Amino acid sequence: MLRALTANLVAHERIETTDAKAKELRRVAEKLITKAIRLGPVAYTPQKDLDAAGKARRIAVEQRIGQFLRRFAVVERGGESRRVDLIEKVFLDLAKRFRDRPGGYTRIIKLGRRRGDNAPMSLVEFVELGSDGSGSSGKAKGKDKPKKGAAEKAEASAEAKSEKAAEKPKRAKKPKAEPDTEE
Repeated sequence: MLRALTANLVAHERIETTDAKAKELRRVAEKLITKAIRLGPVAYTPQKDLDAAGKARRIAVEQRIGQFLRRFAVVERGGESRRVDLIEKVFLDLAKRFRDRPGGYTRIIKLGRRRGDNAPMSLVEFVELGSDGSGSSGKAKGKDKPKKGAAEKAEASAEAKSEKAAEKPKRAKKPKAEPDTEE
């Protein structure tokens, strides 16, 4: 399960999952990226430009990452699908992007509860998204935007109520009728 989640995170750069899975995914994904970053410039230098020692180091780390992460994934974007080499993406894209960062490559955003079973949901994404600002492949699972969290929903409904209250004309209060007292 964690292998599949990690592969989807690398391929899509953001995924929606439950809180418990998100916390475990963060631990696993950050270890893979750290292994690639520790190679230094060898990680994102083209294979043909490396010397024999650099090639050997890179192949060794690629094999270690390949033991956990599957090699290819199909990513759909804009109606077209393309095949992405996940291990190359870890080395050429993610290791280069996070080379100056000491850790904390992912963030977890709480989304609220899932409708069907009330499970707490989260959005896991890389801290620095791809060059187009939306990740390399767009949003996960074909969603246009993440769901609003409970706090955002409450804030939005409070704003809507205040707008409705401002639109209604205020009515003048009727004076209370005094009871008839006969003496």
